[in-house]
Amino acid sequence: MADSLPAELDVVVLGTGLQEAIIAAAYSRIGKKVLHVDRNNYYGGDWASFSFSGLLSWIEECRGQSTSNAGANWKDKILEGEDAIQLDQIEKTIENVEVFCFASTITEEDIVEEGALENKQSNVDSDSAIANGALTSQDEKDQTSKVMNDEEENPENIKDPDSSLSTKDVSTEIIQPEDIPSSTDVSSPTTSETSVAKELIADSSEIKTNNIEQAPDVSSQEVTKQTKKMTYSQIIKNGRKFNIDLTSKFLYARGSLVDLLIKSNVSRYAEFKNINRILAVQEGKVQQVPCSRADVFASKRLSMIEKRMLMKFLTFCLEYEEHPDEYQDFKDCTFSSYLKTKKLTASLQHYILHSIAMISESANTIKGLQATQHFLQCLGRYGNTPFLFPLYGIGEMPQCFCRMSAVFGGTYCLRHSVQCLVVDRETARCKAVIDSNGLRITCEHFIVNDSYLPKKSTKNIQYRYFSRAVLITDSSILKSESEQISILTVPAREDCQPLVRIIELCPSSMTCPQGTYLVHLTCPSNGTAKEDLEPVMYRLFAAYSENKENDSHECEGEKPKVLWALFFNVRDSSAVDRNAYEGLPSNVYVCSGPSAALGFEQSVEQAEAIFHQICPGEEFCPAAPNPEDIIYDGDGARPENAGFGAPSETLTVEREENVDADTAEHGQDKKEKVSEVSTINKMDRESETSSPDTQTLKNSINETEIPKDAE
Repeated sequence: MADSLPAELDVVVLGTGLQEAIIAAAYSRIGKKVLHVDRNNYYGGDWASFSFSGLLSWIEECRGQSTSNAGANWKDKILEGEDAIQLDQIEKTIENVEVFCFASTITEEDIVEEGALENKQSNVDSDSAIANGALTSQDEKDQTSKVMNDEEENPENIKDPDSSLSTKDVSTEIIQPEDIPSSTDVSSPTTSETSVAKELIADSSEIKTNNIEQAPDVSSQEVTKQTKKMTYSQIIKNGRKFNIDLTSKFLYARGSLVDLLIKSNVSRYAEFKNINRILAVQEGKVQQVPCSRADVFASKRLSMIEKRMLMKFLTFCLEYEEHPDEYQDFKDCTFSSYLKTKKLTASLQHYILHSIAMISESANTIKGLQATQHFLQCLGRYGNTPFLFPLYGIGEMPQCFCRMSAVFGGTYCLRHSVQCLVVDRETARCKAVIDSNGLRITCEHFIVNDSYLPKKSTKNIQYRYFSRAVLITDSSILKSESEQISILTVPAREDCQPLVRIIELCPSSMTCPQGTYLVHLTCPSNGTAKEDLEPVMYRLFAAYSENKENDSHECEGEKPKVLWALFFNVRDSSAVDRNAYEGLPSNVYVCSGPSAALGFEQSVEQAEAIFHQICPGEEFCPAAPNPEDIIYDGDGARPENAGFGAPSETLTVEREENVDADTAEHGQDKKEKVSEVSTINKMDRESETSSPDTQTLKNSINETEIPKDAE
């Protein structure tokens, strides 16, 4: 329990975001005593993933936090010669939350979320569900749908966003929940309690076994066509099949996070799916972009001359440092201007700028070349695109590192926080913390997410923001014979508008049920998220309509229908320097939240930098030892499940057909076929050191076997 936490520790970590989780795992791995706490009842903070009902609960929390919860009195714990820095207990990183429901809100009796547990209050009746996630007035819904249709016909009527962010602005059209249920998929208890290693290890083993059995059918479009039209009641009923990310990102195949997962063996706790396609919008149409050499020469949209031009330029980008004369005169120019000097066609320039480099037109030449080179270097390691996505969502990443920390002795406690830091006046260092129960805990170092810092420490900081939207749609943005995970970059139509990144997740990513797609939109903020992202939503999607005449047949090029939409702004503190925070002791280290970038490079770099500041000379997240090398306390008996997979020195491919996923916790409604799932249970430490590229992650891969070092 929380009242029995250890009184003396090496490191106290506040917040379970990705950076904090990586740091906690790194310290636990080298034998440090770590206490990891979070004020929320779920892991991840702004990196979390939620079921649908869990997301509704999170929305209500964002709206309802106005005063901090009073904890035990801490002032009598402060001794003579000590000062206290009181921490903030209010979540302030999310703003301007707005929710819209376009699906039918016809009331059905006894709507219950499938798989919900009564003791967690996860049952949702139709009245409260509609009140909590939809517009309360059918007229409002019809009016919103009409506006979307008008905007599609008259795009020139779309107004440019120019309003500034409001620190406490919440739209009047936001949902008004009264009896929001608790999240049913959060990896946390309902009361504050200390997690132990065995519990987290058991969770990891469940995830690993379910990954193989739950892969949905990716070959049948007839199932989708024959499925009943999705209503809001059905979304509620299938709520546990959603895993909705607050942060939308991909892993670069040769990025720092993938290297860290392999090096530390944390990859054993998750499973990944490679991204199938990269899309582009050109002349109002969504098209697939050829990326690899095979894709380029197989493309029918490029002429033979264009194929040669593209391959020549990409070959140059792969080793551009060796040819400085080619770009030195254009270092101060934009990358888009530089592309024009290379005699590339307009289509090729568009593909390179927005679908390969994925940067704005204002980015300089060096940044464009670096982004293109990084993209090309990541090709071929796990598939024909550079990206991977973790099954069940980005929220799995911080949880994986928390599991590693728990395996090596880290102590975890959710719904628990730290009220204040105790600072020694003579040394100006943090010597202890006082938690929400009034317990004084001595520690050498304190690591905190910046959202916990008091106002006086952040009063002179100007934060950036990025805009987020989450859409539940009824079909893919580019229909195909099989399910696809896609990424699409939408360029700005005007200078004042931001570049928008779209990630579309299909049911086989284990983030949404059959018959739906989950679409994430992200861009730097100019105004509220709704103002920034609505124009793009109007261009590529249509409001769901119950008009049978419009839905009686599907025509080629028909826009996917939006069933439900969420908009919110997220504070981006990734660019804030540690010295900008005022009044913090030198042994207090600050972690930022997620950034708007596609990859995880900034997060891993920050975590590693903090680790080396505290423990210079120590190896960062070394690989876990072999199970036979572990010496256990007591009678020497080893726990039944130590969190290490069965030994296997080679990459194995498992095939399963006609898997009945109805019995799985996150299973789909149909019998599924798993094309090919490649897994690796154990990585040889010596070969990992000598040739890291020969190692791989566990991947869920469709229709192709990926060798260990596919180039």
